[in-house]
Amino acid sequence: MRAFQHYAIPTIWIAWLVYWTLAARGSKPNRREESVASRLSHIVPLGLAVGLLAMTRAPAWLAAPVLPWRDAWFWLGFCLVVIGVALSVAARIHLGRNWSGTVTVKQGHDLIRSGPYRWIRHPTYAGLLLALLGSAIARDEWRGPVAVALGTLALLRKIAVEERFLAGHFGDAHASYQAEVPALLPVRRAHAPFRNDASG
Repeated sequence: MRAFQHYAIPTIWIAWLVYWTLAARGSKPNRREESVASRLSHIVPLGLAVGLLAMTRAPAWLAAPVLPWRDAWFWLGFCLVVIGVALSVAARIHLGRNWSGTVTVKQGHDLIRSGPYRWIRHPTYAGLLLALLGSAIARDEWRGPVAVALGTLALLRKIAVEERFLAGHFGDAHASYQAEVPALLPVRRAHAPFRNDASG
């Protein structure tokens, strides 16, 4: 059991990384992309978050337990990682050739509103945040909350940049999508029903 707890979540993340790398092939050419400075503004804090959780040894105050250890913390974290990774993969599949690791507008870019994009505008980032939270809970050390905070700031920054790009490219279609569908939490908005179509 201890071996499973030690290796299960890192194995899921490695499998996700392999899939993500392979799936990146064949994306549409870029029409517009963010600047290097903009890219670093979210890549650096996200990299720090990942590094904090991945390091084998951390400073004493970061390695201190948040709560008294229980196996339940691992299983809760493990379930969140599985759900989060599955959500990000489902979003990646629905994006198809429109996907990019950085903020871009592709040639022939489509505004996807199918699959998980019916309920939230950024299911990839929602899934990654959920999986990051699960990893932090399973580790139960103070580096976990620090990593989640850094990861959240990084992805909120990336979302802000991405929204500007999409608004500039899709105009009213994206404005309508923003009004109808929340960014990260699938909370139904009273003033606008969900739609099941895909634009483009």
